[in-house]
Amino acid sequence: MLNAIKTAIESLDNLSKEKPIKVISHYDADGITSAAIFSKALQRWHKHFSMQIVKGLEEDFIKNLPEDHILIFLDLASNSLEYLKEKKTKIFILDHHEITQNIPENTTIINPLLQKREMISSAGICYLFAKTISRENLDLASLAIIGMIGDILEKNIGKTYNEILRDAETLIRKGPLIYPSTRPLDKALEYSSNPYIPGVTGSYRGALELLRDSNIIKTGSTYKALYELTEEEMSRLITAIMLKIHSIQDSEKMLGNIYLIKFFNRMEDARELSALINACSRMNHSSVALGFCLGNKSCKERAEKIYVEYRQHLVSALRFVEESEKISGENYTIINAKDSVKDTIIGTVASILSHSPIYKEGTIIIALAYDQDKIKVSARIAGKQGRNVRDVLNQVVVPLGGEVGGHPNAAGCLISKEKEALFISELRKVLDIELVKI
Repeated sequence: MLNAIKTAIESLDNLSKEKPIKVISHYDADGITSAAIFSKALQRWHKHFSMQIVKGLEEDFIKNLPEDHILIFLDLASNSLEYLKEKKTKIFILDHHEITQNIPENTTIINPLLQKREMISSAGICYLFAKTISRENLDLASLAIIGMIGDILEKNIGKTYNEILRDAETLIRKGPLIYPSTRPLDKALEYSSNPYIPGVTGSYRGALELLRDSNIIKTGSTYKALYELTEEEMSRLITAIMLKIHSIQDSEKMLGNIYLIKFFNRMEDARELSALINACSRMNHSSVALGFCLGNKSCKERAEKIYVEYRQHLVSALRFVEESEKISGENYTIINAKDSVKDTIIGTVASILSHSPIYKEGTIIIALAYDQDKIKVSARIAGKQGRNVRDVLNQVVVPLGGEVGGHPNAAGCLISKEKEALFISELRKVLDIELVKI
C-alpha cells in the first residue's frame, strides 16, 4: 500500500501545479479525523485546497462537483464509482470500505482491501499518506488513533497500527472500557452507558457502592481516574463489575485496551475524543469537530457543550425506541423512528442496541429516520456472527434505485420517503427468505 501511496503523492503533486484541490470527507469520527490529518498535511505541503464535510454522496451532488479541481474523497466514494467515472477530472479516494464497482481510469484508490492488508481506518490511511509526504506530519498520529477507535478497529491491531501507536506515543492500559478513563472514576462509572453496568449506570450511589466493593478509596478529595489505578486496584474493579454483569459474553465485550493520547497538552482517552467528535457531527456541527481536531480552543469549548446536548438527545432517542412499536421477525427487528429520532443519531442508536443484551447474537437491527425528503437507514448485526447486513440492504435498495455503503456488520443507505412502505415490505421479504435459506 505504501508504494500506491507514493505513486499517488507524485501524481497529486504534479496535477496540483495546474489545478486546485477539493477534498470531500465523511462526517463521522473517522471522516473528521481524516479531514484534519489531510488538511494539515496539504497546508504544510503548500497546496491550494478547499474542504467539505458531507453525510454521504448522491448522484446529483457528484454531478455538481467542479471539474476544474482535483477531487479527493476521504472515508467515502468507494461505492460511487459509476457516478465518478463521468467526471472530467482526476479523482483520488482514500477509503477502507468495500469496492463493488469497476475502478474508472480517472480514479486512483488507496484502500487496504485492494492490497489485502490489515484493515485500517481512513484516518490511518490519511496518516500514512501525510507521513510519506513529510515526517513533519508525525504529530498527526494521535488523530489516526482517534479515527481507529471511531471505526471500532482497535481489537484487530496489526503491524501498521502498532507503528502508528508508537508514532502517537500512545499509552495503553488494559481494563474495563469505561470512558473517559481520564476523569474521576465515580463519575465515569455513573455516566457509563456503553458498557451498561446494572445498578451502577445512572446511579451515583451505585457507583460509590461498586468502588467500595472494589476497595478503591479517594486520594485526597477525589477518586483516581481509571488509567491511574494500580494493577491490583484494576483487578478488583474488574471482578466487582463482572459480578454485576450476568452474561459472560457481555463481560468479555466490556474489557479491552484503553488508549491514552496527548491532546490539547493533556492526557486524554481516545474513546472519549472519538465520541465527542462524532457527537458534534451528529448534531450538524462538523466544522466545530474539524476545528477541535485541528487544535482550535474556541472549537474545543463549543464541542464540549455540543457533546452534553448530544448525550441528552441520545438518551431521548433510546427511550423512544424502548417504548415504540417495532416490526419483528425471527432474528430481525425493524425500528421505524420516522421524525422522532434525528437522522444523524439513528445509526448510533442502532449500534448501541446491537451491543446491548436485549438482542441475541446474529439478530439484524435495522433503524429508519426521516431526513427531509429522504429516509436514513442504518443496519447492524448484534454480536459478532450473523448475516452480511450490507448484502441484505443491497438486495432491497439496488432494485429501488439506491446504493448501500458500509461493512458486513454495519451498513446504511438513503431511500426516498415515497418508497418507505415498499422498502419495508421488500426488506421483510428478503429477511424472511434469508432465514428460510439458513
